[in-house]
Formats: sequence, structure tokens, C-alpha cells
Amino acid sequence: MLNKLLFKNQDKKQLTIAIIGAFMGITFLITSIHYIIKVNEFGKGADILGPNTLIVQKKVTNASSLNLTKTDFSIHELEKMRKEPFIVEVQPVLSNNFSVSFETSDPLVPYFRSDVFIQTVDKKFLDVKTSDWDWKPGDKYVPMIMPREFLVMLNTFMSSSGIPQISDDIAKQVKFKFKLKNDKGEEKVDVRIIGFTNEVSSLLVPASFMKYGNDKYSDGTDNKITQIMISGKESEFGLVEDLLNKKGLESKNAQMVVGRLKSVVGTLFIVVLGISIIAVLASGLVLIQYMQLLMSRNAYEVRTLLRIGYNPKDIIRSFFVYFVKIFGLVAGLGFIVFIVFKFFLDSMFDSGGLYIDKGMTIISIVSLLLAYAVFTVASYNTAKKGIFRQF
Repeated sequence: MLNKLLFKNQDKKQLTIAIIGAFMGITFLITSIHYIIKVNEFGKGADILGPNTLIVQKKVTNASSLNLTKTDFSIHELEKMRKEPFIVEVQPVLSNNFSVSFETSDPLVPYFRSDVFIQTVDKKFLDVKTSDWDWKPGDKYVPMIMPREFLVMLNTFMSSSGIPQISDDIAKQVKFKFKLKNDKGEEKVDVRIIGFTNEVSSLLVPASFMKYGNDKYSDGTDNKITQIMISGKESEFGLVEDLLNKKGLESKNAQMVVGRLKSVVGTLFIVVLGISIIAVLASGLVLIQYMQLLMSRNAYEVRTLLRIGYNPKDIIRSFFVYFVKIFGLVAGLGFIVFIVFKFFLDSMFDSGGLYIDKGMTIISIVSLLLAYAVFTVASYNTAKKGIFRQF
């Protein structure tokens, strides 16, 4: 009875416009937040590199072939790049300055040996889910990240020799050895594979092992920095790419494509997120204004109810519950439409080669609940002020 009296003088057109605006805003808000997170997670765990990270080196030109220009980096060059506002970190990729070979040491695997090139990178750049990335003299084995192309080469050798090939999981169980040597002597240390990468062409080892080898078995030549790792800010990959072109640097094409793709898609969803937030706020304000308009149109009825003894809290609750139900219905519909959008968008990303995780993101759901909570508080305060103004 109370609701029929209070909501009889409604302007349905304004309410419909506010509901449509809120519905679209909520839908795009959840969608944009979800895919911003998923796009930024793309590539994590698949390789050793962290997000938005590149391994770069200087381009080899005719001048560098004639020793007229250098292809190594100086400390000053690294410091200068670190000062760029769109650069998060720049660290050298350290290489071995000693002779090292890699060989199998397992009775279940045929003997294989090759001289190799090993490198190490700063631990914070690694995105391998393991705590086993430390080494000191006397440890049972040296943890190592192997280039996938090296495993392919090893399997090719085994196939041509009529030997069964090995998978990633089996390779992690196989025993290997490093043989370090110089003119004064040699040493063998056990090695275990803990991960694989498509981004680096050398065997990766902990920095402590590299220092040990360089200190004890160095051939005496200067240890030059020929590669560096650059980590850029989110959605600013274009600036990183411009810096590389300006300084004559290059990276693997796959890294460039992934970085460019993540930057473009991430920027697109940030724009959508901004528009969504504006739409939600605007539609929320329209609903609040509609509540105020409705209360002013029913001012006579509200005053009459108060005079005949109705509790103000009951009238406040009527307005509050009515609009909270409307926004709740809109939020629920927006979430359902998001699920439908998600199905089609996930399929579209798969078709485009962007294989993102298809799970739900907690933050997108939290953002929906937060928007609902903010509107709930605003609705209650508006209803309370409007009713008590009639005293």
C-alpha cells in the first residue's frame, strides 16, 4: 500500500534511460577490468621472462664487422636508459668468460656432449615458478633453464641415432654435467633442468655459479656486456620500441610481437574501463536524481504520512529498497551479459593467437560489488535527507 502511494507519480522515460546507462556501464566495467588483468597475465609462466620484458642486443652492421663500432654496452649506456620514464629496469645479461661443455651423465640416456654458451640474468626478471635458483660450491647440482631449441636439437640427435626422444618432464629428471676447464685444470659439476624458454638461446644458470666459473676458470679476456634485459611500463611498449630503434637495438621478433600485442590490447581495455566508469557514475547520478525528483513529486504524500504517524524510517526504507532492487537487477543482468561476452571474446582471442587464461578474475567481481555498495550508500543517504527535509 505504501509503495503504491509513493511510486504512483513516476516518469518512466527517465528511469528507463538511467537503467540502460547503468546496465551498459556495469557490463563494460566488469569486461574491461577482467581483460586488462588477463592480458597483462598473458605469457606468464610460459617462458623465463617476466611481463613486458625484452632481451636486446645491438644490431650488427658493416661498421661493427670492421670493428669501427662496438656491439657491447657500457655502464653509462645502461644508466642512461634507466632514466627513461617508461623504463622500469635495465640489467645486463652476464656471459661465461671460461670454457664450459655440457654433457649427459645418466645411464638411461645415451652420451651426448657439446661445448656451450651459458648466461645469467637478474633473478627478479625470471618468471619460473621455483625457489630452486640458488647455488653455492658443494651443492648437489646447478639449476639450469634450457632453451627449447637446445632440447629440439638433442631430440633430433637421438632420433637420427635411433634413440627414443625425451619430453620436457623426462628431461627435468635426466642427470647432466658441466665441465669447466682452463690451462690449469678442469672440474665437473652436476646439472638439473628446472625449466625451458623460447626467448633465450643460451643455457641460463644462477649468478653465483657464473661468478664461480669466471673467478676460477676465466681465460683472462674482458667480460663484455653484449645483451641486456629491459622491462617497460604497462601499455607503453611503443615508447620502448621507439627507444630500441633510436639506439640501434634489436630483440627477438616473438618478444616484440607479444609486447606490441599486449600494449595495444591493454590500452584498448583501459580506454573502455575509463568510459565504463564514467557511464556507471553518470547513470548512478541519474538514478539518484530520479529518486530526488520522485520524492519532490510525492512531497505532499510524504508529509501526510508523517503527520498521521508513519515512522520516517519506514518511508526511507521504501525508497531505499526500491532503488537498490533496481540497481541490483541491473548489476545482475550486466554480470550475465558479461559471461556471454566472455565466451565470445575468449574464442576471438584464441583465434587471434592470444591464449589468455579463461578463469574468472576476483577483482572484476569485487568491482561489481563495490559499485553496488557505493550506490547503496548513496541511495540511503539521499532517501534519508529527502524524507527528513519534509519535517
